[in-house]
This record gives sequence, structure tokens and C-alpha cells, in this order.
Amino acid sequence: MRIGKTKIFILALFLTLLLAGPVHAEEGVRPPKPGKKDKCPVCGMFVYKYPDWVASVDMGGGKWLYFDGAKDMFKFIFEINRYGQGASDTDVRAMHVTGYYDLEPIKARDAFYVIGSDVYGPMGRELVPFASMEEAREFMLDHKGRRVLRFVDVDAELVRGLDE
Repeated sequence: MRIGKTKIFILALFLTLLLAGPVHAEEGVRPPKPGKKDKCPVCGMFVYKYPDWVASVDMGGGKWLYFDGAKDMFKFIFEINRYGQGASDTDVRAMHVTGYYDLEPIKARDAFYVIGSDVYGPMGRELVPFASMEEAREFMLDHKGRRVLRFVDVDAELVRGLDE
């Protein structure tokens, strides 16, 4: 039996997608993992050292920015003129955070964030992200979380308060 190049390509593509696992990212695109030289534009830490906490922002044109936690990603979004190296709000194509339990990327706007827990990220107190309210509530019970927030509930004052 002879298989054409097109059928082999389609089969290879199907297998690649099958093996890639679940994708929670915007537009079905999984954010690339940070490289060893990628630094958080907010604090300057090398992000690859903290894969369980990585947040990312797609700036378009193949440019991704990485953060060592959701807190620094929010700082970037709230002060893009300060940290964005000439970027603006309109340059942001997608934002992702890493789910605490499954370590998979989640659309930042869809995540549930727990604050006030006894779990700290690389930069101290953190907004701990989850894919569902059920996961967030379970985490709150296990780790003395204070509150669950949605993306729209997070503001600059709340983020600043996490560093006090």
C-alpha cells in the first residue's frame, strides 16, 4: 500500500497535536516555554528557573514576554509604559498564567486567582492561578486563602498590596 506525502503530513500533524496534550491557551496556541535567557521585564529574574509559576504575554510578531508569576504579569499590564520597552496596551495579543495544580497554561482572563494563602511564589505573596472555581476553593481550604478573584477584579492597588 502506497501512502502519499500529503497523507503522511496529515498523519504526522494529527499525532503531534494528539501528543501535545491539553491546551488552555488563547486561540488554541500553547505559549512557548521561556528560554534560559528570558528575564522578567518587571523584576529581572530568569524566568526558566520557576516553570511552575510562569506567566506570559504575547506581544505579537513572535515576541513573547515571560514573568515569574501572575503578580509581575499584572504589574506589567498596569504599567506597560514603564516595563513595556515602548509597547502599548494594543500590542498585547494574549496573556497566560500557569495553573497551580496541572501546571498547564490558562488564559489569564479566564483564570481564578487566590490571594492571601500560605503559598508563596518566587517574588513572595502571589496571585495563585487556577482553571476552575472548584480548584480555587479546594486550594483555599488547604492553604488558608483569603479570597478568589477573577481577572477583572485585580487592580493595581491590590497588586501593590501584595508586596507590602
